[in-house]
Amino acid sequence: MISVENNQECFVELWRMLERTRRLLGGQYKRFCIRRVLKTWFGVEATDDFIWEVCSKTVVDDESACGWDELPLPSLYPRRHRELLRAIVAVRLGIGMRKVDLKALDKAYSIAFPKSTPINVNKKKRI
Repeated sequence: MISVENNQECFVELWRMLERTRRLLGGQYKRFCIRRVLKTWFGVEATDDFIWEVCSKTVVDDESACGWDELPLPSLYPRRHRELLRAIVAVRLGIGMRKVDLKALDKAYSIAFPKSTPINVNKKKRI
């Protein structure tokens, strides 16, 4: 079981654990999905209610599947995983989705995947 905090160091570790979990599940010929990630990370604490709450806060997952949809590579499609990590932190700490430090989460992605394009969803767009 892992400890979750709302800071950059924890986010870097979560991004790295996500990639390690993807490789681990791929080596076991198991589906890389939200449900498997949560069961791997939290063990018996990953109850159906916990999984449902994370899935309902994760915008990218369909609630009818509730965590069984295959996830893409974290380094290629970071926004889906960003929402997943954001939901995990929010549910685990019992805070709202808006209280999760997005700047630290985005910076942690750049640290965990240094050769990837950095993500910054909160930047201003030109009109």
